[in-house]
Amino acid sequence: MDAEFWVAVAFVLFMVVLGYFGVHRTLIDTLDKRRARIKAELDEARRLREEAEKLLADYQRKQDEAQQEAQAIVAGAKAEAESMAAEAEAKLVEFVARRTRMAETKIAQAEEQALADVRSAAAEAAVNAAERILAQAAHGKVAESLIAQGIEDVEKKLN
Repeated sequence: MDAEFWVAVAFVLFMVVLGYFGVHRTLIDTLDKRRARIKAELDEARRLREEAEKLLADYQRKQDEAQQEAQAIVAGAKAEAESMAAEAEAKLVEFVARRTRMAETKIAQAEEQALADVRSAAAEAAVNAAERILAQAAHGKVAESLIAQGIEDVEKKLN
């Protein structure tokens, strides 16, 4: 009998002793527990991955909403700025038109005043001239009454 035979016999006896003491059940239980633990870890990792994907989708949706809201705010601000610019331009045009009307009114008033001053000066000159002419042409009470009457008539017509 050679050494290989005795090694085989020792191995078989060792296995029988292990089987008798239930080492194979302990080994299988240990492997089952390890398999269950690994399965639980994989399930937990899968659950965490799904939760992370949900959170990512949630944050992406919120980011899209925030982006849309920001675009709406920018568009509203642009529209409001354009409206304010148009309103300011309209107010400026109205202000310029009003100032132009005021200047034209003042010019017209100045023209009317100058015309009135010229008429008044002309009337006064006419009254003085008529007074001198009548004073030279008429004498006495008749002359004085004619002069007074003429002056009154000229003043009424010219003013």
